[in-house]
Amino acid sequence: MPELPEVEALRVFLDDHLVGREIDRVLPLTVSVLKTYDPPLTALNGTTVTAIARHGKFLDIAAGQLHLITHLARAGWLRWKDAFPATPPRPGKGPLALRTVLTGGDGFDLTEAGTAKRLAVYLVHEPAEVPGIARLGPDPLDDSFDRDAFAALLAGERRRIKGALRDQSLIAGIGNAYSDEILHAAKMSPYLLTANLTDDQISRLHTALRTTLRDAVARSGGLRAGELKAEKKSGMRVHGRTGEACPVCGDTIREVSFSDSSLQYCPTCQTGGKPLADRRLSRLLK
Repeated sequence: MPELPEVEALRVFLDDHLVGREIDRVLPLTVSVLKTYDPPLTALNGTTVTAIARHGKFLDIAAGQLHLITHLARAGWLRWKDAFPATPPRPGKGPLALRTVLTGGDGFDLTEAGTAKRLAVYLVHEPAEVPGIARLGPDPLDDSFDRDAFAALLAGERRRIKGALRDQSLIAGIGNAYSDEILHAAKMSPYLLTANLTDDQISRLHTALRTTLRDAVARSGGLRAGELKAEKKSGMRVHGRTGEACPVCGDTIREVSFSDSSLQYCPTCQTGGKPLADRRLSRLLK
């Protein structure tokens, strides 16, 4: 799933490729992708792109008086095209969900792998009209997101820190992968309760959060859209690396599985050497 660093890199990429350009047409190619119907997508025809913004994991293309907003969900992606085939694409065939063509003949496709179609596109007058944006928490890369602001957010929480970091209404833009990376950098168990965090742990977690995200954004800088997925995977220390050696201590990275996701961690670095309970795996072994 694209998270804050990848969406920020896409924002920078599109800022270079779209701002000042005229949109020729926008074509929805799956029934589920478009979440709004008024104004229609044809309202973008002939408008000029004026700005690209990011709201958490949402990508915002401002054109004319409208905002074309995309959430790539778990399996969505943006693919830049220098030219498109002369034959129009057939709706509902393959991963192609939406096509945006500029007057110069180039543009981008939004694609989504798999059968769970969650990629979402909105055309609105104001970004806050999108429900997911309206309820977003603060952006962790904003200058105002200092240690005290972070502590204030956690003050009313009573849950595991892994879940708190992933809650978009608490902090915008962090998902499953980067929450694993942040907790590894902070040397904290994903099961640690927010209510039990000490002042030192809050400071350490805030530093790890900001550093991890900033480093990921920096690594992605200057990359084309098609190169960002590989960069994200190569930069991970624990997420997606079950069974490999921890790059810090050499212990074996472990995993806890859930119904629709999993987390990865290092026992030595994060849990005092003790493996976390994996109830799903335990049931399979019975």
